Amino acid sequence: MEYSPEFKKNFATAYLAGEYERLQKEAEEAKGAAAADEGLQTLAEEEVARIHARQADILAEIEQILAKEKEEVARPSSVVMELRAAAGGDEASIFAHELKDMYQKYAEHHGWKTRSIDELTLEIAGADAYEALKYETGVHRVQRVPLTEKSGRIHTSTASVAVLPIRTKSKIDINPADIEMEFSRSGGAGGQNVNKVETAVRLVHKPTGIDVRSSSERSQLANREKAMQILSAKLEQLHEEEEAKKHAAERKAQIGTGDRSEKIRTYNYLQDRVTDHRIKESWHNLPKILAGDIDGIVEALRAAGAI
Repeated sequence: MEYSPEFKKNFATAYLAGEYERLQKEAEEAKGAAAADEGLQTLAEEEVARIHARQADILAEIEQILAKEKEEVARPSSVVMELRAAAGGDEASIFAHELKDMYQKYAEHHGWKTRSIDELTLEIAGADAYEALKYETGVHRVQRVPLTEKSGRIHTSTASVAVLPIRTKSKIDINPADIEMEFSRSGGAGGQNVNKVETAVRLVHKPTGIDVRSSSERSQLANREKAMQILSAKLEQLHEEEEAKKHAAERKAQIGTGDRSEKIRTYNYLQDRVTDHRIKESWHNLPKILAGDIDGIVEALRAAGAI
């Protein structure tokens, strides 16, 4: 790594850069003294060698600091979990809300901050939130007898989960001309309007058809910024999928079709069991799991790298 004056502009490396330049002046002075007096040449060479060694150490320290900063920029500052009711009608919608509650309680158990971006979109802010939850991506299936089912027939429904990392700095540049923006009032429970002004924001990325809505913030500007963060995350993910798989730009890897056959996990009420089909492991005590106690599942998936 070579020295650059730019290091002085970075608060984290400014002191080391100043020290490097001070040592550089000392080395030049030693060389000048040796040129003026041959008797000092050996001593000057030793001094210059010592200075260069120290400068090399400084550059190594600067390199570590910059690498850490780069890692922090790349590391997600929060995660957005987007849930959708899929196959199964009203039961699928109920299940999607239950999953959202489960993830919110899990996050709260870990001391992470949570906030609803929209009805079935949850933001979780925590240093390790994305690493913990990234394997929740996919279609979740529930098998149970609905309360409205009089004949006792087991009903199967699904909900999809997309896990989107929100980074401090996006890797994607979005052309403003590619975005269609809509504004509406933020609604409350039962369809009641909480705000008298149009603060909720919906963004549509015209080239991909991806749309995002944010209604949790109090101002239109704040909702627009939040929606842009989520849109950037979705576009980053789409780009990574395209690079990795080289297939058509469809978000199947994240959302899937929601069909009952596309599943990563099944929640079976009759057997009081949760099974993750990727690692072929099961856990019992469904009420406890849906109350946010999914640490065992999360750790097992992380250990397996979700296969």
